[in-house]
Amino acid sequence: MKNWWSDPISALDQQAAEQASARQAELTKPPRSLGRLESVAIQLASMQGVESPVVEQVWITIFAADHGVASLGVSAFPQDVTAEMVRNFSRGGAAIAVLAKQLGATLEVVNVGTVSAIEPLPQVLDARVAAGTRSFVSDAAMDHSHLEQAMAVGRDAVMRAQQAGADLYIGGEMGIGNSTAAAAVAAALLKQEGRVVAGVGTGVDVDGVSHKSEVIQQALDFHHDYLNDPLEVLRRLGGFEVAALSGSYIAAAQQRLPILVDGFISSVAALLATRIQPDARQWMLFSHRSAEQGHQRVLEAMQAEPLLDLGMRLGEGSGAAVALPLLQQACQLHREMATFAEASVSQA
Repeated sequence: MKNWWSDPISALDQQAAEQASARQAELTKPPRSLGRLESVAIQLASMQGVESPVVEQVWITIFAADHGVASLGVSAFPQDVTAEMVRNFSRGGAAIAVLAKQLGATLEVVNVGTVSAIEPLPQVLDARVAAGTRSFVSDAAMDHSHLEQAMAVGRDAVMRAQQAGADLYIGGEMGIGNSTAAAAVAAALLKQEGRVVAGVGTGVDVDGVSHKSEVIQQALDFHHDYLNDPLEVLRRLGGFEVAALSGSYIAAAQQRLPILVDGFISSVAALLATRIQPDARQWMLFSHRSAEQGHQRVLEAMQAEPLLDLGMRLGEGSGAAVALPLLQQACQLHREMATFAEASVSQA
């Protein structure tokens, strides 16, 4: 049976890109003097199919889940923090909640798989697939049905965004142990050893990073014979929130909804999405370069150049939210600057 993530993805609108490029050439400025703000506006025009794109209605979904590998001491924080942070998101106390409010963006949090059930909370949807994943050093993180359910949770988030009239989609994540899972997935996809992609995550010390690397390598060795299929990589080494993110990126591309990718974990999910559906890549913009060790390698694998490099590694979609005003300003400059003819300014 054909799965929904195999459905075709439309190409970008090249006519709209050409029209946007022509407009950029007529604006009252030296050619390419606004640098990447110009190329971003043109790229968004090709995504939205219009000469003058807009980024006004922004939808942010944060997927939360727990990881069995957390029991091996790979994080500086206890696993209870995942559920506690979901409550913090709901109360507006997390970084992404503050940023979304300041930006006027819609923020929702989706519980894809915390260890314990969470009471009903404002702006939190319960889509719990299971009570966390299994420890991937000795088992597959999830079974096939759980993988499909988690990816569908991501698709459903995109459908809500589209129904709300979103111009842009941002996905984020929260889950103690998820930088270890993401690093394991990245290592498998990039054919690297665990030590190459393991980073400090929540703030572990040098010994903690070393231990994390060993855990990842143990998992890579255990699952070695099954890591040539990206869906198997995701099922065996990933997490519910990583699967939801990957599903959301594929669905957004299928729905022609521009994507702004966050940091390391979100980029690993994006890499997975592009390995499952290569045409999804063209619908992605990349917000920032994380301080996580493996992020640059993941970006290089997608030939992605992020907009910012601020040394961030929080996750939650926070880096994408910080970069969002650049996209909005690129669109506003593109739309509202006068042309040489309108301003009666001589061209070079």
